[in-house]
Amino acid sequence: MARYTGPTSKIARKFKEPIYGPDRALEKKPYAPGMHGQTRKRSKISEYAVQLAEKQKAKYTYGLLERQFSNLFDKAAKRKGITGENLLRLLEARLDNTVFRLGIAPSRRAARQLVGHKHITVNGSLVNIPSYTLHPGDVVGVREKSKSLEVITEHAGRRQKGFPWLEWNAAEKTGTFMNYPDRDQIPENIKEQLIVELYSK
Repeated sequence: MARYTGPTSKIARKFKEPIYGPDRALEKKPYAPGMHGQTRKRSKISEYAVQLAEKQKAKYTYGLLERQFSNLFDKAAKRKGITGENLLRLLEARLDNTVFRLGIAPSRRAARQLVGHKHITVNGSLVNIPSYTLHPGDVVGVREKSKSLEVITEHAGRRQKGFPWLEWNAAEKTGTFMNYPDRDQIPENIKEQLIVELYSK
C-alpha cells in the first residue's frame, strides 16, 4: 500500500471526523463519500471491521504505511507500560509530526516534505527522515537557509501552545521535545485499545 496522496476530505468523510484538520466538505456532507453515501443502509459491522477501521484512521492521521505502523506497534509492545498509549507516544515523537505540532508546517504532509527536502535539523544536524524518533531534550530547528521560506515564516510556532510536551523558541525558530506526552494530552480521537486488540488476534 502506497502512502495516500488523494483528497483529504474523502478520507475525513469516510471516518466522519476531521482527521486532517478543519474540513468544509465534511461539515457540508457529514456522511460517507460516494453516490450512495447518504442513503446506504449499513449492515451490522463486525468487531474485526471496527478494529481495522481504527487502525486505518490512525495510519491516515499520522501518514504511515502498513509496515511502518506495524514496526512501530512492535516497538510500543516491547516498552514498559500500556501498549496502546506507548503507540500514540511514539507516533507523536516522530519528527514529521513534531514539525507539524510546532507549527513549522501547516499539515503533517507538508511537514514530511520539509523534512525530506532537508529544511529541518535535530540538535543542529540535518535530518531528512520523517519517521526519525525524537527523545526528550531533542531540539528541532529550521536550517538557517530555510528560515525565510514562506511556508515557515507564515506558520512557525502557531500550533504549539496546546502541546505541553513541546517548547517553542520563536527567536531561534526551534522547538524542544520536552518529554513523551501523556495520553490525555494527545488530542487525536483514536481508540488505541481497538488497535491493540486487532494486533492481538
